[in-house]
Amino acid sequence: MRLPLAAALLLSTTILAGAQEPQKEFPARLLGHALLPADTMVAAPADAPADLKVSGKFTTPGKRVEAVGTVMGLSGGRPTGISTPFQGQPVQGFSGIRSLGNGEFLTLTDNGFGSKVNSPDAMLFFHRIKADFAGGRIERLSTTFLHDPDRKVPFRIANEGTEKRYLTGADFDPEAIQPVGGKFWIGDEFGPYLIRVDATGKVEAVFETMVEGKPARSPDHYAVTTPAAPNLPVAFNVRRSKGYEGMAQSPDGRFLYALLEGPVWDEATKANEQRDGKDVLRILEFDVQGEKWSGRSWFFPLEQAGLAIGDFNMIDATTALVIERDNGEGTADRACAQGQRGPDCFHDLARFKRVVKIEMTEANVGKAVRKIGFIDLMKIADPDRKARQGAIDGVLPFPFFTIENVDVVDRAAGVIVVGNDNNLPFSSSRDPKKADDNELVLLSVKELLEAK
Repeated sequence: MRLPLAAALLLSTTILAGAQEPQKEFPARLLGHALLPADTMVAAPADAPADLKVSGKFTTPGKRVEAVGTVMGLSGGRPTGISTPFQGQPVQGFSGIRSLGNGEFLTLTDNGFGSKVNSPDAMLFFHRIKADFAGGRIERLSTTFLHDPDRKVPFRIANEGTEKRYLTGADFDPEAIQPVGGKFWIGDEFGPYLIRVDATGKVEAVFETMVEGKPARSPDHYAVTTPAAPNLPVAFNVRRSKGYEGMAQSPDGRFLYALLEGPVWDEATKANEQRDGKDVLRILEFDVQGEKWSGRSWFFPLEQAGLAIGDFNMIDATTALVIERDNGEGTADRACAQGQRGPDCFHDLARFKRVVKIEMTEANVGKAVRKIGFIDLMKIADPDRKARQGAIDGVLPFPFFTIENVDVVDRAAGVIVVGNDNNLPFSSSRDPKKADDNELVLLSVKELLEAK
């Protein structure tokens, strides 16, 4: 990504000239739709502690529930039809993806049930899956469980006293994964941390996040503690659940680009980091060979206050795809009456669900990335009736609360993949009364990928 000075200056002039240009919307056409049923489980390894054979025992605040299938999952107060605890571990929501070719993908499962407190029995793992877009099915080919037998994690983990030391959602919240040189790099939301594991899932290193030479820490970072008295301050600069949500790698694998989901708190201004009146998210560069943060970063401006990002992967050395979304779910055809809520309707509709193409170059290091254009995931054209569920009059909306997977599948053909995180059993975005499946959609977006 490092360009000669003359080229950088030319790019800088171009960016400045077009900085105020509005983003252009491009079309998206559905090529395929594959599903993994919501209630899909994987057994804990034979050498895992007995506690991990059943997951979701702590999803009821203030209570421990042992009886399998006795606590109904809720989405916005609506029963989803699937109950915890689970016998086994839910394959559930994918929070990161990389295309491996031939319809195969590397996918990362989220931390479990949404927080450190309720996920100590949720194992952390990633999968190799195969999507049969013609048949509409997703097959799990293998699962790799994260573990820390060499005690590389710098804090006490949930399974500290065991030999294998399997990691759980009380330890990390994995949100992004990148394979580099036979290793796997995982972006965590809790710390936020950057984790390197080998092909077996064994932790080799954990890196603390540095921004402008200082640690970036959320209230879930092990070094952030509750003060001894109520009048004493507690210091952190990343909001809970706003650590890494996406992470890309340079085409040569030399750098990782870790993208925070929320703005860093600026202690000097007592406000979120902003550029031109918009909250911005840091894209931090990590030198893989040097195993250190380079000190360079870019800023991703959110179009509206309250939006978040879902995933991030490079197209080439200077352009990338980012999911930008709101927290709504569901479609207008099943909306609740004005001001009402109910078990069979959506009260907070999905409105802003986009895949955005950005440009990040030498010229805009330390500045906002250039947003080139976007596709609207709420209006994916389906003229060939490829949708397996959810299509409305030849259009497939993707109305999920969390959409956390995007990658290029075939750049020459203009094809990408997009997937949801189904937050099992806490999301029902297709049907207000039914827990969401894991869905992958194959999209034709050639105009977006070719846009300059």
